[in-house]
Amino acid sequence: MVKEKVVRVGDRVEVVYEPKRWKILVGKRKEALKIMETLSKFGLNPIVHGSVARGDVKETSDIDVVVPYVIPSYKVELALEAIGYKPFKRIIVQATPQHALKAYIILDEFETKVVSFPLIRLSRREYEFYRFGGMLEYEDLKRNIMKRVPGVDKRLMLIKPTERGHVEEPIIGKEVEVASLLGVPIDVVEERVRVLTRRDKHGRTGVFIKYELKPGETFEEALDSLLKSNPYVRRIFYERM
Repeated sequence: MVKEKVVRVGDRVEVVYEPKRWKILVGKRKEALKIMETLSKFGLNPIVHGSVARGDVKETSDIDVVVPYVIPSYKVELALEAIGYKPFKRIIVQATPQHALKAYIILDEFETKVVSFPLIRLSRREYEFYRFGGMLEYEDLKRNIMKRVPGVDKRLMLIKPTERGHVEEPIIGKEVEVASLLGVPIDVVEERVRVLTRRDKHGRTGVFIKYELKPGETFEEALDSLLKSNPYVRRIFYERM
């Protein structure tokens, strides 16, 4: 994966999409909608976030579908099986001891199609992170497959959709304005700026926990093992109950 550098200063620029880019967007959205539809049929309320929600996709862009609340993992796996998906990999990730543990079901060998859900309750900031990056609910996408929303990418560039593509500009120094536009608290914007600028300067420091499930192991069984073996996992689990 190519690292995207944080843009600290720059002008507001319009990006006009060529027909090929619109075609890529439609293709990725149809795939996202297919995944979200089966999850919805199993009583879940998924969202899609990131570039697929904003519209500024590339061929390598991920399709990130999320059920943003705690659910029995079998519902997600049964829903995916119903449309022919067999997980390529299943992992649990905890970014830091202060973050929720999340389940990731990776659907392809290139890890570009991912369904995730928290194993413990998300904090307000963790949920608002999805809105910060741009998110669409299933019903929004179902009603209009070309609906796009503003959001901030990994370069800390605000992406605002237009009829011809999008306009983009750096958010550093404009945090209050961006928070208002995206409908998120200012502390969410400030935290993402801190995290991504630090990562840009020092590189990724890894994650606190990354556990790949064994064949036949459920997410709940894996979480139970982590609870027994890791005091930090126990602490965040009981704090979020």
